[in-house]
Amino acid sequence: MGEKETAPLAYEEKVEPKTEEKKPQRKQRPPRAMSFYIKKYLVICLGALIAAIGLEIFLIPNNVIDGGVVGLSIMASYITDMQLGVFLVLLNLPFMYLGYKQIGKSFTIATFIAICLLSVWSEIFDPIPPVTIDPFLAAIFGGIIDGVGVGLIIRAGGSLDGTEIVAIIMDKKSVFSVGEVVMFINLFILSSAGLLFGWDKAMYSLVAYFVISKMIDVVIKGLDESYAVMIVTNEHEEITSALNDRLGRGVTLLHGAGGYTGESKEVLYCVVTRLEVDKLKEIVLDKDESAFVTINAVHDIVGGRFKKKSIH
Repeated sequence: MGEKETAPLAYEEKVEPKTEEKKPQRKQRPPRAMSFYIKKYLVICLGALIAAIGLEIFLIPNNVIDGGVVGLSIMASYITDMQLGVFLVLLNLPFMYLGYKQIGKSFTIATFIAICLLSVWSEIFDPIPPVTIDPFLAAIFGGIIDGVGVGLIIRAGGSLDGTEIVAIIMDKKSVFSVGEVVMFINLFILSSAGLLFGWDKAMYSLVAYFVISKMIDVVIKGLDESYAVMIVTNEHEEITSALNDRLGRGVTLLHGAGGYTGESKEVLYCVVTRLEVDKLKEIVLDKDESAFVTINAVHDIVGGRFKKKSIH
């Protein structure tokens, strides 16, 4: 008998060896230099020192208080005759826990160190007699000094006031802004100060709170504010050349198009100081009267070559 033939397979199934899919590796951030952290915590230490001077040598001896947890700590210290630093740490602990959960570890560590340093400096300056016993002068000059100290701490990435943490969290979960929440909390605290120290001292405290908030803005934003300018124009070459020559500012060219006409447009982006804004508008409108210019305040600038040059 002949061998039984088998029908050929219609197709051959090729089995390729399975290869494991490689997950894309995350790019590891380069570690920050030690000098960055040294500078950061030196600024926090300096800020706590300055804030303690404003509190212990100007505000507290005149029964003028700051807002937030610092104000509550001052009142608690006055009522119980315990050290201010004890209440600064204890009353801020729950807020620091919230900050750790909602904002981050770096912010919480910086805040904790700032509060501990403020407590230490407060103990050191407590025996020193006040510079003035005039509550209005104390509110003004104490507010300036305290605001500079708090502003340095905020600029370094920390905080002295747990109410700001609550305000940031409530801003995400309610219709109220951070400023509105902080103002509401501080109105309650300053009203309590009126019951404890008298309404005239509460009004001085309100003056001090206003001065502190303004000085914080000055420290964070700087005396010489910068502005980001966007210019939509068809004369981009002439305007760029004029801004380079007459203001000494670099210009970034962005390509765009009109949303209605579809016409190609060039958008110029430039950062200038407050003193240069009027000169920039003069230069732009001189080259293109139909140019569209928007100007926005800039809170901080990192990198690049942003230096003042002479205006002509």
